[in-house]
This record gives sequence, C-alpha cells and structure tokens, in this order.
Amino acid sequence: MAQPTTPPPLPRVAAQPHQARHLLAVPADVLVDEIEVLALSRFAATRWDVTPQGLEPGEGGAPQGRPAASGEPGVLRLSRHATLAGPYATTGDGFDLGLPPGTAMVFDVVCHRERGEAPYPGGGDRDGLARAFPAGMPERDEERVVAWLIASARRLGGSLRTDVGNLWGAAPGGEGGPVGAGVVLTPDPGVAIDMSVYSDVWLDPQAAFSILQPVHSRTVLATQGRDWQGPPKGIADRPLYPGEKMDPELRKRIHAGADDFDIAALQAPKVLDGYGLLIDLGLDGIVAVEVAGEEMLPLLLRDLPWTVDGAVCYRVRWEPPDLVDWQSEFPSMEHKIARKRASELVAQVASAIHRAVGGEIADEDGFLVDPADL
Repeated sequence: MAQPTTPPPLPRVAAQPHQARHLLAVPADVLVDEIEVLALSRFAATRWDVTPQGLEPGEGGAPQGRPAASGEPGVLRLSRHATLAGPYATTGDGFDLGLPPGTAMVFDVVCHRERGEAPYPGGGDRDGLARAFPAGMPERDEERVVAWLIASARRLGGSLRTDVGNLWGAAPGGEGGPVGAGVVLTPDPGVAIDMSVYSDVWLDPQAAFSILQPVHSRTVLATQGRDWQGPPKGIADRPLYPGEKMDPELRKRIHAGADDFDIAALQAPKVLDGYGLLIDLGLDGIVAVEVAGEEMLPLLLRDLPWTVDGAVCYRVRWEPPDLVDWQSEFPSMEHKIARKRASELVAQVASAIHRAVGGEIADEDGFLVDPADL
C-alpha cells in the first residue's frame, strides 16, 4: 500500500493519569498494513477507528473505520482501552523523540497504565523490560500491549520507546499523568528462533524421522529406549515398608492383580497422541521437535476449514547449554554464535516439515512466517 507522503509530527498531547504511552519506531521498508497484520495476530478485537490514507482493505484485514482526513493519522484499536495511532514523522511537534537512527515511521500507542511489582533482581530479562519499568512491571492489558510491541519491533527490525507519557510536557491547559522514563528498547531479532508448523497432516514417528534425518545426521526419536521388564523379582514377597503387617497372601493377590492390569495395558492397541525427536548439537545445545495435537492456535489460523477442531503442531525448539545466558539481555558471544548456528538448523527443520505436511509456519511470537523466507 502507499504510505502518506508527509506523515505529521507526533503531537505534544497529554496522557491522562490512568494512561500509559509508548512509541513503536520502524524502518522505511515497513508498510502500515504489516502493522495491521501483526495486530490481528495478537488482538482479536483489532479494528480501524480511523482508516489511514492509502490503506487498501484486504481479505481478512481489520474492519474499516471512517477515512482519515488529509494529514490525519490512522487509529487502530487493539483492545477496548488500547489504540495505536500513526504513522507519524520521526520528529515531534517541537521536540525530539529520541529514537534510534534508521527510524522512518513512528506509531503512538496509548493504553491503560497498569503496573505491578518491581522486577525481581537478577531474574531473566532478555528484552530489557526491567530497565524500562524499574518501579513496577506492566500487567494485564498493558503487559499484553508491551509484549506485542516488543515482538513487533523484533519482527520488523524496529525499536520502541516505553512509557513516554508527558515526557515532553502536557498539552497547553492540559492536566497530564506521571512522567515516564522513556527508555529505548531495540529487541534483538536473533533472540526468537523457535518455530511451529501447524497442519492437518499427522506424521507417524518413523515418517518424521525419515524426513528430518537427512537434514541432520544426529536426529533420533526421543521415544527410543529399553523395553520395560516388569517389576523387580520377589517384590510380592517383601513388605512395603519396615514393620508393615499386611497378610502375605493378600499382598501376593494385590501384586498379581496389578500384573494382570499391566499386561492388559501392554497388549492393548497403542494410541500415540504425541512424540518427539532430538538433535544433539554438542556444545551448541539441543534442537527438539515436539509433535502433538494443539487447540490453542495463532489467531490468524483459528476458524479456518482445516483448523476448526484444532491442528497438529510440530514445535521446533532450541534448548541452549546455558539457560542463564539464554535469558540475558546482553548474552555472551559464545551464546550468540551457538544461537546463530541453531537458528539456521531450526529454520531447515521447520522448512522440511512444512514441505511434507503443508499448513502454516509461525515464529516464536505467534506471527506467521512465509516458507520462502526460511
């Protein structure tokens, strides 16, 4: 779609005491309808209150509101109390937005200000939220909005400036709420590498193994192991604990009944509702593929003809060797190198599964991925 030729500067408006204000900054190659799709991927109530100029209604897009007037930004409603307005220019109306170089468009997000306890010291914080909200972490609707902004900035190669309410002063005659810290966060796109393939095709374990073994020679079925040999010999002749007074014949009958139950279960037809495959990467950790039915699907996949009753999910996850480094905002170089190698393998595995079963691919944040981009 065509962008407005000259987006207006961000206005010097006042956030009310109950409101929080955040800025989403994106580069020049991002289109407004990409923001719309990402919102539809996370918020079921997404709709345009004011439809921006140049936005062409697309199939499956958000419901349209009134057209924006000349020079007026669009307003996308995310939830009952959260809206996204824009695009705006990279400068404010008489003030500097303080955004990173490379920013081409800005979106103004307003939601209810809902803060909980201060972040736990020393806890994992790979997105830097503890820096942005040192006095109290977002919760409820604001938590959902901030999490979406982090995920969207990561997906689009952008940034966000959190909690900017009244940072540049209230509007003339206005009465604003608290002044925010205005911390800039630039999520690392390389952090989220896990992927999920959703399909209506179920691969049995051997079929999945035959598909993934050529991708990596260390692929093994996690169901492999030793056959159960039954309970230890003579267990029916021993008391359960020292001093136990059970009649020896009753104990034997109970164990015999348990043996009969186990034998019947082992002889019954096997119903497999999930399994896994593992790829040992040595110093780089493990890539795990978990296969099972899934009813909680990404929003854009719900109510499709092949997902009405759920879908089969092939979840491809990386388990790094150092979990503390994994959740650090500034991980070590060794972790980044391992993550880069693992991300390439995760993409190859997801692509191989998708070629076999079709369906859709979603990233770690629940956003759909074009298979051609893998």
